[in-house]
Amino acid sequence: MSLPSVLLLNGPNLNLLGSREPEIYGAETLDDLHGLCNKRAKALGLSLTCQQSNWEGQLLDWIHAARGIHDGIIINPGALTHTSVALLDALKGVALPVIEVHISNIHRRESFRHQSYVSQAALGVICGLGLEGYLLALDALANVINSKQESYVQA
Repeated sequence: MSLPSVLLLNGPNLNLLGSREPEIYGAETLDDLHGLCNKRAKALGLSLTCQQSNWEGQLLDWIHAARGIHDGIIINPGALTHTSVALLDALKGVALPVIEVHISNIHRRESFRHQSYVSQAALGVICGLGLEGYLLALDALANVINSKQESYVQA
């Protein structure tokens, strides 16, 4: 039996973690983030695939391909959070549990960052907790996935 699988997506500019505005995003790199998440996923009995792209279309393709492969999605859409109806539609279309994550507290920043289209497809949103937010998202998604599997076993 294969492990439940989670797709972790990071959007535009998150490849610059560690060097872009460290006072907001911290000193850890994207590789550091992926390492932390892989360690937590393993402890939770999850398989994890980590992807990052600055291109909306690539993120859409990965979301579409997730159906039938992954059991849930964690996404930090970066600036696309506030502009992409296409990401919202894709996430709704694949009908997988989604958790939205932001390293900074988007509600304490510029007003245009307060609106998230992606949130409409997400079970929950974690923001302002730095990289810890991703680990909390993994914990939450593991609970959601395990609850679904238990309901299938009982049925």
